[in-house]
Order: sequence, then C-alpha cells, then structure tokens
Amino acid sequence: MRAGRVLALLGLAALGLYLVSAGGLSRRLWEGVEAGRMKNVVLCSPLPEAASAMAAAPEPPSPSPPPSPPETSPPPEAAPLLLAASGGGQAALEFPSRPDGEEIRETTIQGGLSLKNETSCDVDLYELLRLGPPQRLPAEGPQILILHTHGSEAYTQAGLDRYESDDNKRTADERCNIIRVGDELAAIFQDAGLRVLHDREIYDAPSYTGSYTRSGEAVARYLAEYPEIAVVLDIHRDALGSGDVIYKTMAEEEGVVASQVMLLAGSDDSGLEHPRWRENLALALYLQERVSRRHPTLMRPVSLVPQRYNQHLCTGSLILEVGSSGNTLQEALAAIRLFGEAAAPALLELTEPPPEA
Repeated sequence: MRAGRVLALLGLAALGLYLVSAGGLSRRLWEGVEAGRMKNVVLCSPLPEAASAMAAAPEPPSPSPPPSPPETSPPPEAAPLLLAASGGGQAALEFPSRPDGEEIRETTIQGGLSLKNETSCDVDLYELLRLGPPQRLPAEGPQILILHTHGSEAYTQAGLDRYESDDNKRTADERCNIIRVGDELAAIFQDAGLRVLHDREIYDAPSYTGSYTRSGEAVARYLAEYPEIAVVLDIHRDALGSGDVIYKTMAEEEGVVASQVMLLAGSDDSGLEHPRWRENLALALYLQERVSRRHPTLMRPVSLVPQRYNQHLCTGSLILEVGSSGNTLQEALAAIRLFGEAAAPALLELTEPPPEA
C-alpha cells in the first residue's frame, strides 16, 4: 500500500513537470485568469430608462481593434475591447489555438435596445421609437430581399463544416459561407408567411474591390422589377481581432450555443446623398427592440455609420452581421434562427391588409 502511494506521488510529480515544460502551465493559468472571458465594452447612446428597461449602460472605453480597410465588410464593432476577468470558471481558461496560429477568444458585446452612433448626426431615439418604422410590407408580391455583398465570407472551420480556400475565412462553397446563413433566414421568414427573394450571388468575386457597386446594381434591378419590395437585408459576418487573436461573439441565451447579431444602418455623414436614412434606422431600432424582448443577449447595439452601403436605394435597407470570423457556422446558424423567429412576427405586423375582394 505504501509503495503504491509512493508511485502515485511520483506519477503526479512527473505529470506536473511535463505540463510545465510543455507549455508553461503557470503562465497559461495566469493568462487565463487575467484575460477571463472577454466582455466588449460598448460606448452607446442607450434609451432612457423610461423608454426601455433593456437599455445598456455605457462603460469606460478601452483600445479599439484596427479599422477595416476600404471596401471590406462594414466596420466591425469600433467600440473598444476590454480584457476583464468575469468569473468564467474553467471555461475562462479555454482559449483554443487554430492550426494557423490564431487564438480564438469569446466575447459578449453588451447590447439590448441601444445605439452606437459613429457619426456626427444627431439622433432622437424617443422620436424614432414613437413614430415606429415607416415601412409597410405589401399584401401581395415580394416583400423582402436578402442578398450578400460579401457572399464568400465564411466562419472558423469546425466539425463537419470544412471547406477549401486560400483564405481560411472565405470560400465559394455555399454550404459553408454566409449564403448558407441567408438560406436559413429566408426559410424561417417564408415559413412564417413572409414572401422573400434570396439572391445567392457572390458579389465579392472575382474581385473584392467593387463588391458594393455590383451588389448595388443588383438591388436596383430587383427594385425595378419588384418595386413593392419593402425590406432589403444585406447579410454579412463580422471580423473582430487584433494580431493573432480573433474573437467570436457569443450570446448568453439559455439552452443554445449561438453567436451574436448586429444591425447596421448607414447615413449621409460621409457626404453622399442619403436623405431618408433615419427611416432605415427606425426599422433597425424596431427589430432590435422586438428581438431583444425574447433574446436579451443576442443583439449587439445597433450601429449607425457614416457610409451608406447602398441603403439609399430602399428605405427598408439594413446590414445584418451574423457572428464574426471566430465563430463557427453552427453558432451563426443558431443565432440567425433566434433572430429570424423573433423578427418574423415583427415584420408581419408591418404587412398591409389584403385588398378587399
């Protein structure tokens, strides 16, 4: 019995020495405790408490990720990332490394019914919420157009979701890229009784430059053929990171492992004509509020940016960012299901009554 205890102690000591020499156990544990499970801190313009109990209180800023280059996916959350321990237990220490050397970390961006205004424009949230969205979905004909300016955007490969690509986060394989997410949302909307057109074209090929020009021409063609279209959703996946660290946005909804979702509205702050951008923003806030009622952590703050991203073509135009490059496809699909199931009834309420016989 004594010999067995001695052997056990020797085994534990050997294991400890191995772990320390293999990867610096104490260093990794300390880094895990220091970094914890990241919480993005968003400087936003929350609604007053009287308007919504879900308004997120702003927190102090911290260094922001590098800006996106021109003609890329709409700017990632320009709000800062704050490393903060948040008592995640063992999960806080799990920072998996990818074969390409990237480190993936989880982040939950505090959202709810809130707006992150990146423009110099004044926004009266009370008035926008009071008036509600002006869009009315027609009783007949197509109501919603879904498309993807950056259709090749994909997610971190995991499980059976594998694809071939020169870029680990882009692929023409429609089973694995953002078009697959659009398929899911279109099906949810259609099952709810909405009439949807889903453009599955990849507009960031053969060149990423000019993708918004090509997708804008497509939207104009759809609107010319179907002028009754009231809502245009350009679905993307975001990209958040710095150096070899990339972040996956995670909702904290019970019973589901899902990324977060962000609605983005453009404006005329860049100097380009877009006189009715507030109508788009009103729709974004309406959807944000309705989805957040059911899923309080799913939505990042609505982002208002200077660029217009083709949204001047239709007053129901918005960008929908589903997850980020650190997320998996399954996390993004889980998120779009939550979003779609909550947004569909809200859109149905905007549908005009059928014409009288």
